[in-house]
Amino acid sequence: MAEVPAGPYPLVLALLPRQRAEARALLAQGVSLAGAEGRVVASLPNTEGAKSGEADLAALAGGVDSLSKNKSRVFWTTPGRPVDQALLESWAALDAPRPIAGGRFTSRPGLFAWDRLDPASTLLAQHLPAGLKGRAADLGAGFGYLSAELLARCPGITALDLYEAEARALDLARQNLAGAAVPLAFHWQDVTTGLGKQYDVIVSNPPFHVGRADDPGLGQAFVTAAAAALKPGGRFWLVANRHLPYEATLAKAFASFRTVVEDGGYKVLEAVKG
Repeated sequence: MAEVPAGPYPLVLALLPRQRAEARALLAQGVSLAGAEGRVVASLPNTEGAKSGEADLAALAGGVDSLSKNKSRVFWTTPGRPVDQALLESWAALDAPRPIAGGRFTSRPGLFAWDRLDPASTLLAQHLPAGLKGRAADLGAGFGYLSAELLARCPGITALDLYEAEARALDLARQNLAGAAVPLAFHWQDVTTGLGKQYDVIVSNPPFHVGRADDPGLGQAFVTAAAAALKPGGRFWLVANRHLPYEATLAKAFASFRTVVEDGGYKVLEAVKG
């Protein structure tokens, strides 16, 4: 969880994530920050587990009041009610970083594919050509899996920048890539706003969800950002679910592109900057 001054605070607001372990850890942090006389107010869309979130806060803080409106639910504690201290301590530990993939990486609940190596990213890594070289970027880097694979498979990479919108993931990427043999830079940034640098190689497994709904516009914005940031002749390696319509955006933004492989519901694409 983020480092926050200890408090106590009269009011703590929590917009909970869908992943329950992360949400419970946030609730435990919120109750701790509110202390005995503070109030915790939390909210979730009904489709993202609002009833479960309400039940969790009620169990932790001795009951809640709630209001449901506009397909969402808000629920809050009453100051002075007894807190379940054993449950609080247990849930506070749920967000702790932990080893995955046989100890090769450290991850934590709530991140994309947090407890495993994502099969789409693995497919992309398997097809990265050893001859990729120069300054590289990983867009939507998560906890750093693709970046680590790029460096391991492509000795010609001379520097690598990781871009990630979630600070919790980027913190772990710093840890997972510690000791890399090339200069690294970590950018807590929404790549759809542009990168502001130029690269020879860009790799990405872009996000495509807003809540539970597909939003191919996110991946298309990643494609556009990559095209703008590549040097002439630069190469963009992308993996996506087969049904996502990125080809038209690639055709518009790049001199050429090709489908490298389709497997297991995913496709790996390579595009070359004109």
